[in-house]
Amino acid sequence: MTSQPNDGHWQRPGESPEPTPGRPATARVVDPEDDLTPVGYPGDFNPSTGTTTVIPYMGDHAAVAGPRATGYNVLDQQEPLPYVQPPRHAAAEPEEIDGDEHHARLHDVGRRGTQHLGLLILRVGLGVVLAAHGLQKLFGWWGGSGVGGFKNSLSDVGYQHADILAYVSAGGELVAGVLLVLGLFTPVAAAGALAFLINGMLATITARPHPHTFTYFLPDGHEYQITLIVLAVAVILCGPGRYGLDARRGWAHRPFIGSFVALLVGIAAGVAVWVLLNGVNPIA
Repeated sequence: MTSQPNDGHWQRPGESPEPTPGRPATARVVDPEDDLTPVGYPGDFNPSTGTTTVIPYMGDHAAVAGPRATGYNVLDQQEPLPYVQPPRHAAAEPEEIDGDEHHARLHDVGRRGTQHLGLLILRVGLGVVLAAHGLQKLFGWWGGSGVGGFKNSLSDVGYQHADILAYVSAGGELVAGVLLVLGLFTPVAAAGALAFLINGMLATITARPHPHTFTYFLPDGHEYQITLIVLAVAVILCGPGRYGLDARRGWAHRPFIGSFVALLVGIAAGVAVWVLLNGVNPIA
């Protein structure tokens, strides 16, 4: 056995003596992390055999069994930090409504009210009156004068071309009444009815015995004709409603510019026929 001095530190046989503090040149700095197994270390490589020992991955069972089951140190198991994804609030986008859905909504709204029913009664009532008057003038039904009597009445008032005007006026009144009852081409039919009613009121004003006095109420006034004119204007501005052949058209539910155009055309046509074919000032 090799004897060791009594004043020195005890050491095992074969071990090199510890460096003394006075010899820093032989000292070596050792990083303690070098002894730790890297996180991505796949295994140990044996240069003599040329093989690599791969440490199997235990999956979720390794986390349950602990570090002894996997052979890894606690420091090697680096878990990701918890990350909470913030909730995403989707921005409210405007709802797109196609034509069919828009019509369906209008249909549902109209179903809960009586507006379309009132428009139907208004339109049919005016159409029936106009169609009945047209049949009286054309065929003499229900005590009418027929075409001959209507032509004579136009000549007595002062209309020129009374023979042609009698057929055009009576036939137009009948057609406008039928279209109003059906709810077909309602703005055009109501504008034609308005033109005929305005023209007829101007003719009756000039045919009365005292043209310089104006009376509203019947029997000598114009209450009936003014009421029909008001009904025609209301149909032009309100439209035919849902109960008619024009129900699928947009202006049938929300008339706007076209209604004012039809109203102006009806008034202008009634006054123009009076001025061109009669030429008498009804208020003179």
